[in-house]
Amino acid sequence: MKANPGAKADFGAKADFAAKANLAEKAVDFGMIGLGVMGQNLVLNLADHGITVVAYDPWPEACERFFSGLAAREHKQAQAQEQAREQAQAQTQAQAQKEAWSRATIVRANSIDELVGALQRPRRIMLMVKAGAPVDALLEQLTRVLESGDIIIDGGNSHFRDTKRRAEMLAAKGLYYLGVGVSGGEEGARNGPSLMAGGHPDAWRAVKPILTAIAARAEGSGAGKPCCGLFGSDGAGHFIKMVHNGIEYADMELIAEAYVLMREGLGMGPGELSQVFYEWNQGDLNSYLIEITAKILGKQDRDTGRPMVDVILDQAGQKGTGMWTVQEALELGVAVPTIAAAVFARNISSDRAVRIGAAERFGAGVGVGAGAGVGTRTVAGIEASAGLSHAADAAITIGVDAIREALYASKICAYAQGLAMIRKASAEYHWDTSLGEVAMVWQGGCIIRARFLNLIKEAYDRGSDLGNLILDPYFTAAIDQAQLSWRKVIAVAELSGIPVPAFSSALAYFDSYRRERGPANLLQAQRDYFGAHTYERVDRPGVFHTDWQAAGKTVQSSRVDEQ
Repeated sequence: MKANPGAKADFGAKADFAAKANLAEKAVDFGMIGLGVMGQNLVLNLADHGITVVAYDPWPEACERFFSGLAAREHKQAQAQEQAREQAQAQTQAQAQKEAWSRATIVRANSIDELVGALQRPRRIMLMVKAGAPVDALLEQLTRVLESGDIIIDGGNSHFRDTKRRAEMLAAKGLYYLGVGVSGGEEGARNGPSLMAGGHPDAWRAVKPILTAIAARAEGSGAGKPCCGLFGSDGAGHFIKMVHNGIEYADMELIAEAYVLMREGLGMGPGELSQVFYEWNQGDLNSYLIEITAKILGKQDRDTGRPMVDVILDQAGQKGTGMWTVQEALELGVAVPTIAAAVFARNISSDRAVRIGAAERFGAGVGVGAGAGVGTRTVAGIEASAGLSHAADAAITIGVDAIREALYASKICAYAQGLAMIRKASAEYHWDTSLGEVAMVWQGGCIIRARFLNLIKEAYDRGSDLGNLILDPYFTAAIDQAQLSWRKVIAVAELSGIPVPAFSSALAYFDSYRRERGPANLLQAQRDYFGAHTYERVDRPGVFHTDWQAAGKTVQSSRVDEQ
């Protein structure tokens, strides 16, 4: 359904609060297009901070739903305030300001023209609509009525390459385009999200006071700082949000693997596990995702009385940002195996019919036995790797603490992968992104907010040229401490038939980086054999090729530039 372009502005004829809005007297500060869950909560957040907003949605039903709800809330709050006055219950000025809705703060527009006409210049308009074609359609409409110097902010999960393209297109028309990643879900949008911006510095300066006001506040060493920043030109903000979501995929998968290890490997129930995750949240694993996991595992289904987690189908959805992260990592030549494993795990979860068939054919276990008792797990006959400096018994035992250490080490590697990706992209696209500032912006509001992000910021403050997070002294020590438990947990999981692709890929990532010499010499020899792709030698400079099919056991290397 299309909006009626000839309709006049409706500032809420059904709502007394909106009837007093007079745009002729005061131009509005900010425009919002898109009143879905994120858009409407951002509007309310803006209003809480004294910012006047004109709101519009291409779907009239969305506008009606939002403003009707706003009017009902205003009426309810007015009644409560009147009752409080009658009962002589005093409120502080701050509380009253927080709870009372300004009658001229949020106004309604029924068309693009009305929204644009209400805004003071330079116009600042935020789009909170589905990524892709809907954004391009709105831009086409906006460019017809906006003027040079006006600013469009894309707050959706747009692909950073689309943002780069749109920024260039709009710059040719004299308009600014900011790609701003918004993280924190519904709660973050309402109370303070993490905001990652990319675009022209002049446009950023024009919107910074507003976005800073509504952003979350960091904790730790950056305590009180707004979780909001400009990280480079054009698509930098959306790129960082994309990587944020890729790390989020990995973090969630790692937590899920820890859950299944304890549930199936240690025989622990959801109630016990809720307490474990609650305790983990008090230590170095403290994070939003660990916190909500504890809460989820403690909930019961009202209809069946069963744990809620047991009535939810084991089939995970995804919106594409994790996939984009893996694709872009391949383009940049950056290894992100744990993020990729998390994406593929979701893909396998969705292939449920095949999983059921495979379970019927092969069974879920391998005869090791499940659940040797809460807090302990024993698998016989596994010897320690010769490459480890730690002593180990022939039998491997793991418990909750070992799984916690494995989770922490894997989590470090997942973040290291994402940050390495941002580092490479910053150099590739000339963004000059500060990884320490990225970690600071992620400390509050966003889904991956965690206590150890403060440690990550400190790591990059110590060395902005840090090649990889695992090389920072703190994280090196943390991995060293967890390494033996990490290996034991994966060994037990593999022998038990419990899939832990994220744990395993994180360990393989670490092991690959800690080897001074890997097996790629053989790979390169194979490439030279079948495709004359050349190679370099360890004993002399230059690029070489070998005629591998020459007679005899010895072969001659030839410098390519001397042939």
